Amino acid sequence: MTTDFEARIADLAKQGEERAANPFGPDWLPDDDPFGHERESEATPRAAEIKRKLVTLDAVAPVLTCNYLVKGWLTANGLSVIYGPSNAGKTFVALAMAMHVAAGEPWMGCKVNAGPVLYIAAEGGSGVLNRLAAFKLENPHMAGARFTLLPIGVDLHASGDAKIIAALLSDQRPALIVVDTLARSIGEGDENTAKDTALFVRNCDMMRELTGAHVMIIHHTGKDEERGARGSSALRAAVDTEILVSSSRSITSQKQRDMVAPEPLHFKLRSVRLGQDEDGEPITSAVVEQTDKPLPIRKPLTGKNQVAMSALTDALRDYGRTGMGGEYPANCPVVAVEHWRDACAAHGLTTGASESAARTAFMRAKTKLIDMDEVREFGGHVWKVRDDV
Repeated sequence: MTTDFEARIADLAKQGEERAANPFGPDWLPDDDPFGHERESEATPRAAEIKRKLVTLDAVAPVLTCNYLVKGWLTANGLSVIYGPSNAGKTFVALAMAMHVAAGEPWMGCKVNAGPVLYIAAEGGSGVLNRLAAFKLENPHMAGARFTLLPIGVDLHASGDAKIIAALLSDQRPALIVVDTLARSIGEGDENTAKDTALFVRNCDMMRELTGAHVMIIHHTGKDEERGARGSSALRAAVDTEILVSSSRSITSQKQRDMVAPEPLHFKLRSVRLGQDEDGEPITSAVVEQTDKPLPIRKPLTGKNQVAMSALTDALRDYGRTGMGGEYPANCPVVAVEHWRDACAAHGLTTGASESAARTAFMRAKTKLIDMDEVREFGGHVWKVRDDV
């Protein structure tokens, strides 16, 4: 005969088996549970949502479509930050990118998926108006770009302005919303605290989710450009893409969550005259122009390297030839190595009296200048890499 105590032990054991079979409770399991358990009650809405997102291994396939806004740089419906020091040109770069998206024109050789753009110029002032005017003047073929400017400050620390902006854009399906800058759009928040930065990001995400747009934030570096965007690291953790516009006029991808980082781009700012003020003084702005990769900054030549370079200048002046064809530069004078060696002897490259000492000193200087990419040699001839040395 089973005692009450034994019955209680058996009941507890049965409960333990049920709990082991379904540790999340009977209400957790959705219909057609992929793990083989049976459903015991109606699923909650959250459970149904999770069920819809489940992907079995045999359904996994490569994603071959590129869901981009600017190919290689920005994903559609993503979150990014463009940052750089003051006067580096980041706003010019962001405006140019935004205008090319709005017009459906490739940006710096990169394909875009066109769509309406809202540019929030929270810093206001005439600067952004003149920059847009300069862009229009230099790109008349983009006059029909679907671009809208909001030249007022907004508060994205609280949710009110984010909801208003999303509602205003509800019938446009924008491709891009630019927030220029974080500092002028974080309201009473502090960009140095993770909590306030997280609230700012949450409201940017709200605009992104409600409109389907990519949201790009323009931000500043601190005193040290190499240390990245200033403020809380919560911003970098949250964004999909981080782009640095440096004071050397380069555009570099510092983070790409879902794409391979592209090669850096380089640009210059070309002045554009817009008119004149009431005193007759010219009013100008600038536009971005893509350039080739600049040569690395050269260290000043000293000692025997400087003497050898001065000797090469004289040899090129007296014996240099252009238009030699083949592997030689087209418009750069080229001189035979022996003329350079003779000029080095005349400049006193070495104090040694022997021919061997002079030859050794010349070979060391030539090798050093070639390693520094100041001089190049081919077929018994040499030439300067730069005209200013």
